[in-house]
Amino acid sequence: MAHPIYTLHRGTAPLLISMPHVGTHIPASLLQRMNPVATQLDDTDWHLPQLYDFARELGASILIAQHSRYVTDLNRPPDNANLYPGQDTTSLCPIDTFAKSPLYLAGQAPDTAEIAERVTTYWQPYHQALQAELARLKAEHGIALLWDAHSIRSEVPRFFDGRLPDFNLGSANGSSCAAGLGEQLLAAAQRHPDYSAVLNGRFKGGYITRAYGAPADNIHAIQLELSLPTYMAEKPPYAFDDNLAGQVRPVIRDLLQEMLDWASTRRSS
Repeated sequence: MAHPIYTLHRGTAPLLISMPHVGTHIPASLLQRMNPVATQLDDTDWHLPQLYDFARELGASILIAQHSRYVTDLNRPPDNANLYPGQDTTSLCPIDTFAKSPLYLAGQAPDTAEIAERVTTYWQPYHQALQAELARLKAEHGIALLWDAHSIRSEVPRFFDGRLPDFNLGSANGSSCAAGLGEQLLAAAQRHPDYSAVLNGRFKGGYITRAYGAPADNIHAIQLELSLPTYMAEKPPYAFDDNLAGQVRPVIRDLLQEMLDWASTRRSS
């Protein structure tokens, strides 16, 4: 039986939480062509379903990718355009890790035809499910909220200097949601002084936030890139930390509730 591309829980609130980078599955046929570093899955957005275990209580829909981003990065454009022109990023079908370790054995990286096949096999089903769920929420509630959930090590020199803030909110510089919503969420995060927060800093939102946020159509998208040490160990075996998670989880819940409360005042008939 083929490994599932995603799981989807359909909720009752106008909120969809997307988790495109939590998958850990790499097909055996692909692993045979990869270096051992691939099996470490170092660049996974670890444990987010566990961290967001409260989301069903909020009525959220939850879309969870099952394959590793090393197979296909679901938060990249299907044409592999650079989301941050002039800056280093990983690609639609990554050939190296965040630490620039080669993922593939010599001569085994995917060619153009294989990349196109992976888009069809992995990328399109996830995005079709995402689009369909947003359409369902919009039809039912008159508004749809998209929260693209991510996490990352606090220091990745390839992509940014120094240490990241704890909460990195992105609204594509305000274009993926209604004016003021990003700032309202930033203010909500800043009510928790134990954590640092920024809006549209190094991470402004990836493809999902930019492609599906359509405030003129009452679809509002926000990305959260959460620093790993807020809830887990940054080094292998990347253990979940119940104590840390118990402290940061209410902050995430507050942000999502803030978004839902905001939406309740804007629903169209």
